[in-house]
Amino acid sequence: MTEHILSQDHHPTLRHPDRQAIGAALQSALVVLTDLALAGKHAHWNITGPHFHTLHRQLDEMVDAWRDAGDAVAERAVALGHPVDGRAALVARRSELPQLGDGPLRDHEVVAALTGILTEAVAQLRRDMDHADALDVVTGDLLHTVVGTLEQQLWMVRVQAD
Repeated sequence: MTEHILSQDHHPTLRHPDRQAIGAALQSALVVLTDLALAGKHAHWNITGPHFHTLHRQLDEMVDAWRDAGDAVAERAVALGHPVDGRAALVARRSELPQLGDGPLRDHEVVAALTGILTEAVAQLRRDMDHADALDVVTGDLLHTVVGTLEQQLWMVRVQAD
């Protein structure tokens, strides 16, 4: 009878340096998605104007999608043995996304600002996706799905511009 020895290696088919690089790309994506979710809730709570109701509901749907994507990204990183950090202080330090203003936000201003934020988020996630794609097709596929979702959301926000 052959004994099976459990490996302490989280993913023995990927080289450690590759797993580290994939983990770094996933951590970067997690920062983007977490910041998006925080910005989306900020806009959701502070939006005003004649398109309040529609945008209020749309923001909730987008935030849910960003949180779900962030969860999938974080769990993929951990499955590969890479710890993740989604704490607010780290996200605030590392995020490069444009920020919304504070206080009440007019609906047309939210559409314009969110268009810019989503455009930058897609650009950053595409870089993470390209980096991960070169090392691991499974992680690349996950990030392709995330980018596809954000590009569709960007279109749906952008077409609301005055």
